[in-house]
Amino acid sequence: MSQHIEIARSVVDIEADGLRRLGDLLTPGQDSPLAAAFIDTIDRIKASRGRVIVTGMGKSGHIARKIAATLASTGQPASYVHPGEASHGDLGMIGREDVVIALSNSGETPELRDIIGYCSRFGIPLIAITSGADSSLAKASDIILLLPPAREACSETRAPTTTTTMSLVLGDALAVTLLRERSFSAEDFQTYHPGGKLGATLRKVSDLMSARSALPLCAPETRMDAVISEITRHGLGCVGIIDEDGLLVGVITDGDIRRHVSSAMLSEPARSVMTKSPITIAPDSLAAEALHILSSKHITALFVCVERKPVGLLHVHDCLDAGVI
Repeated sequence: MSQHIEIARSVVDIEADGLRRLGDLLTPGQDSPLAAAFIDTIDRIKASRGRVIVTGMGKSGHIARKIAATLASTGQPASYVHPGEASHGDLGMIGREDVVIALSNSGETPELRDIIGYCSRFGIPLIAITSGADSSLAKASDIILLLPPAREACSETRAPTTTTTMSLVLGDALAVTLLRERSFSAEDFQTYHPGGKLGATLRKVSDLMSARSALPLCAPETRMDAVISEITRHGLGCVGIIDEDGLLVGVITDGDIRRHVSSAMLSEPARSVMTKSPITIAPDSLAAEALHILSSKHITALFVCVERKPVGLLHVHDCLDAGVI
């Protein structure tokens, strides 16, 4: 079994060494062809009015799909085009204002020839991610993101391992650089990624809260028997107390009622039972922030307010049902 761990550690070390070599070529202030090409790539994509088309065959194709997906989810319009399908009609998916990034370790992938020719014919910028400095792909490209020499982790077959890892990381570097260039925020990301746990965490309070028309609200002078009826009718375990200006001045919860229960309580006004200056949250806050408040304060609901006026109510179940963590 220890031999298995030794092999696994060897793979990690070999691929990590490849990434270190890649990182050395991207060191700020260093005169590196890769660094210069990286900057040119960013400028070319920013200047484009179309999409980034990422392509590759085999394992490079899998990496290309991931790069396209990462670019798209971070605000850069991008698509993957299969080079084999491109030769049978999908070349039409590549527009005249697009930028093409082609991945090929050797730079001699035959399936890329039609895409290379198409880019040349219509003046579409072609960017290569390759280890083949003198390859057909490199010679045909406008920009070459040349991977540094590195040992593949699979020495027996030289199957792409380290090179695909370097290509993937280089694609991530492009996506993150473009993201920060356009000041892309977590809220922007949620627009492109509404599903899954990450998307749920980035949802806003306004996406999950109960609307103003469905809020349990009472005046400070409302008798407690009427307050209890309001809490029961809405089934949210609380009621907001608003003054004559519509400002939230207090909250009464099921727990408050239990703590104040007495024979005289039902005839008392809400202001005598309510918790003053309640914790609230803004509608544009992240739902994850709201859930943290709910958990840390051991409460089940938050009134959502704008300038102290309630516009919604967020219950802990709203967050949990939406998958917010």
